[in-house]
Amino acid sequence: MIADLTRTERRWALTILSGLTATGLAMAIAGRSDPLGVHGWVILAAGLFGCIAVARRFDLPEPAAERLHHYYDGPTKAGIVLTLIWGVVGMAAGFWVAALLAFPEFTFDAAWASFGRLRPVHTSGVIFGFGGNALIATSFHVLQRTTRARLPDQLSPWFVLLGYNLFCVLAASGYLMGLTQSKEYAEPEWYADIWLVIVWVVYFAIYLRTLARRKEPHIYVANWYYMAFILVVAILHIVNNLAVPVSLGSAKSYSLFSGVQDAMTQWWYGHNAVAFFLTAGFLGMMYYYLPKRAGRPIFSYRLSIISFWGITFMYMWAGSHHLHYTALPHWVQTLGMAFSVVLLVPSWASAGNALMTLNGAWHKVRDDAVLRFMALAAIFYGLTTFEGSFMAIRAVNSLSHYTDWTIGHVHAGALGWAAMITFGSIYALTPWMWKRPRLYSAKLVEVHFWLALAGTVIYVFAMWNSGVIQGLMWRTYTENGTLAYSFIDSLVAMHPYYIARAVGGLLFLLGAIVAAYNVAMTILMPVSADDEIASDLPTQPVLAAGE
Repeated sequence: MIADLTRTERRWALTILSGLTATGLAMAIAGRSDPLGVHGWVILAAGLFGCIAVARRFDLPEPAAERLHHYYDGPTKAGIVLTLIWGVVGMAAGFWVAALLAFPEFTFDAAWASFGRLRPVHTSGVIFGFGGNALIATSFHVLQRTTRARLPDQLSPWFVLLGYNLFCVLAASGYLMGLTQSKEYAEPEWYADIWLVIVWVVYFAIYLRTLARRKEPHIYVANWYYMAFILVVAILHIVNNLAVPVSLGSAKSYSLFSGVQDAMTQWWYGHNAVAFFLTAGFLGMMYYYLPKRAGRPIFSYRLSIISFWGITFMYMWAGSHHLHYTALPHWVQTLGMAFSVVLLVPSWASAGNALMTLNGAWHKVRDDAVLRFMALAAIFYGLTTFEGSFMAIRAVNSLSHYTDWTIGHVHAGALGWAAMITFGSIYALTPWMWKRPRLYSAKLVEVHFWLALAGTVIYVFAMWNSGVIQGLMWRTYTENGTLAYSFIDSLVAMHPYYIARAVGGLLFLLGAIVAAYNVAMTILMPVSADDEIASDLPTQPVLAAGE
């Protein structure tokens, strides 16, 4: 990594790391025994480690000019490894909190091991650690191949990747210490938010700088989705996390919003995080890797553009459907419901476009488990978006909201859509990045596919059943007009489904472990020079539109 940097980039790296070290030291001193101090020591350690690594290799000769004729894939390789690490960690935390819901007595006598602290470690670890690293790694790869241009420099991609993972570590460790902004989506505190904004601005700048020097005049649609993901997530993050710290020496802060305005801002953020982090970014992944793996052009390039603008415009207005029957003005609730229903059109346009791309290649889906991951992801995307639009209708929402039905819906999208397309893309990408002729084991990919599918189906069906039973029990009245069931009664009825959810989560976790092992063995697999595949030359990608 450091050997690839020019001497100017090494100076900049040393400057950045020195600033990071100083910041960590200041936080450690200011926080002392406060969680701010703990994070100060984490930042200090990261900065010192980086400074020592760069300083030890500061006098290395300039990298050969020949490197400029090849794509820069070091950050993508590291991103793949970090994706799988965060995936296993985040899913393991998810399995543990699911087991705690079924068997609460299994908890340790420690605050950090409680459900309330481990649950945000699971959600942020899977969404931001696993999903975010996958999006950063694949976006760097797709950007270069579809523009036929090398990344603009060799320092900023590493800054984005490692800086983002520092943010993830700060968030996860903060949750274990009980440090959040107490929102529906548990958020790290103000200093971590500021750091992420800096990282994200550099990320967007990489995209703009690479597109400005592209050799391919057309901007392929996958880049449209990736750029929407980067830009809108930055806006969402900044607005939702506007806060005033108690003091510069305290980790605690207070939101600028309160009451119903805070609720509306939170769900504007929450639903658009789903839209642009868990949808737009992964659609960019799908629009490149699915046709590439299938060896087929996109069924309709025009339809992909229409879908892009439909999703980008309509999703922005849909968040208020999470606030039916609250103090939010009725017309705002109705607006969110209407846009959520109409949103089905561009969502199904993308799902249908992906499946129609496989016309003439279904025999490959049958024989290739990697492509099957991607096809299944497109199917789950279509099913989940239909369910989301259906659940936004006020009458349906009165039954589903606050129940496990919502949990099942979220995991149908997270496991069936986002995780499936991520694993399929990583399986396709790994041999290309490490110049291997194939994955270590195609049979292990098959094993992973069936573990993931079984885990997802068990999990989702358990939560669907649980949620509908909950909703019906909560709205059942006696002849006297009193509730027929107490909350405890409904909780007892959920116990078998909570056991099933833990089983489903365990199967999905086992699949992620199989994937990590398969990718690691692929990287370590000995290969002769004759077997190496040359995938790093900036040639024209075979991704023409098929109208």
